[in-house]
Amino acid sequence: MTSLYGLIKARIAVDTPSPALKQMPTTVAFLVAVLFCLLLPQELVSKPLAILGSVLLIAFATGLSLYFGSVRRVTRWTLVVPGISLIAIGVLREGSNGIGSIFSALIVLPVVWIAAEEGRRWVVVATAGTFFALMLPYLIEWKLPLDASESIRGIFSPAVFGIAAAIINELSRQGRQQLASIKRLAQEGEDMLVQSLAVATRLKENELQLHAADRLTRSVLDSVTEQSVIGTDLTGLIDVWNPGAAAMLGLSSADTQGKRFVFDFHVESELEDRARTLNYPAGATVLNPGFSALVESARLGRAEVREWTYLRQDGSTVSVSVAVTPRIDDHGETVGYIFVATDVTQALEVARLKDEFVGLISHELRTPLSSILGYLELMRDDDESPLSGEQLQYLGVAERNAHRLLRLVGDLLFTAQVSSGKFPLDISQVSLNEVVTAAVLSARPVANAAGVTLVLECPDDPITVRGDTVRLGQGCDNLISNALKFTLQGGVVTVSLSSSSDNAIITVRDTGIGIPAAELDQLYARFFRASTATRNAVPGVGLGLTITKAIVTAHLGELDVQSEEGVGTAFIMSLPLAKVPVGAQRES
Repeated sequence: MTSLYGLIKARIAVDTPSPALKQMPTTVAFLVAVLFCLLLPQELVSKPLAILGSVLLIAFATGLSLYFGSVRRVTRWTLVVPGISLIAIGVLREGSNGIGSIFSALIVLPVVWIAAEEGRRWVVVATAGTFFALMLPYLIEWKLPLDASESIRGIFSPAVFGIAAAIINELSRQGRQQLASIKRLAQEGEDMLVQSLAVATRLKENELQLHAADRLTRSVLDSVTEQSVIGTDLTGLIDVWNPGAAAMLGLSSADTQGKRFVFDFHVESELEDRARTLNYPAGATVLNPGFSALVESARLGRAEVREWTYLRQDGSTVSVSVAVTPRIDDHGETVGYIFVATDVTQALEVARLKDEFVGLISHELRTPLSSILGYLELMRDDDESPLSGEQLQYLGVAERNAHRLLRLVGDLLFTAQVSSGKFPLDISQVSLNEVVTAAVLSARPVANAAGVTLVLECPDDPITVRGDTVRLGQGCDNLISNALKFTLQGGVVTVSLSSSSDNAIITVRDTGIGIPAAELDQLYARFFRASTATRNAVPGVGLGLTITKAIVTAHLGELDVQSEEGVGTAFIMSLPLAKVPVGAQRES
């Protein structure tokens, strides 16, 4: 394909004649003048040798023009050609005294060539060349013009030719500028064409990649039949509906995409309850609180997996665990959300049966343990048959282990209540300063025995929340106890209390063995023990964090963790500053 720039260059080559082409009019006109001289009477041609010399000069100039054209090098030296032509015209005028003035018109042809060159100086050169060609006959004979008209012509004609040369030079300059502009535009046009072709090629490649990615995505979505995958825009309108969603909810993609909203398949009361816990800022306008509650964590950039109840097309319900993630475009903007739901009905039933079993076993264990502790106390207080020191020591070991079992049974019962969603909270105004200080004082003997420095950072200003004093104290005790257990001798555990505009914040930070990053999302599962705990033989059964998480959640707060293995761990408990009205007694 011939480029636009190539076409322009070809056109420029035609518009820029070779030296031979420029010389040709002068040569032809000169030969016509010589032929005219040969046809005139002898008395009018006074010097034939001069005419012959002029012919030789014009022939030499023409030969030079052909040479410059053959070597394809157009330089300033080509201006020798019109210079020689001017000398030849002057010699011709010398050889034809009678009619020499007639041939003055020939001067215009080489003058045009010289004047068309780039630069104002060539106007002067053309004017001087004209004067030289006109005055050459007098220079050869070394005499002054005898006729006044000849003198005037020697001055006036170069001036006229100089004006004409100036005009030609200016027109040539403008022509060169236009030509340069055309060349530049042609080059820019070719560059734009090349860029456009490159962009078109990339767009084609991207289109093919997008088609391939779309086919891959659809094949992946179509292959997922055990999970429901639903995609929406920012308003909740469904635009992705995989076969798993069709099987779970009883509607095809044709019935939902672009027609139904994701919150149509949620229990409205669940969405309302979730919306109430988010505490939107005062004055905020939320067009759809239910959908906003559904995607709030994802909108803020936090991954969230929460249990919801889906409504099927036939009116039945299914319990699901839904992971919500944002859909991001190429500019990093959120354009919608993806909801991946897994049917947890069977898992919930298994968990319920397990909780019932744990509750039953706990109840069955509490009674004999209470009886054992009662009899141990009777044996210790029997004045009629006092025990020896060694017997009392053995009895103390049995009592400690019985109390430990009783606490474990209490924890098991509490986790059963948590799993069932019901455990009592005695709500009142709670001073977190007192709760945190009491928890630190209780843990200080354990810290001293373990060789760990326990630091309390508590503000003077009271920080008050509404909650259950006992349960909040239990949560603080669990976090501090965990920190002490996981911190080696010589380490530091720092307990700090602070507040933000909306929340009270309790942070328990240690310099202990840390928790692997891959295990952080499992910390709150019942009976889970971190690998660092098992490797270092740290005692425990894995219920403390489960209980603490449940207590914080029941108080509408959040429990976060930051940890680096070998560096330490920080648990951050955030509780709302008495902004949620609650009754004097409630069950979570």
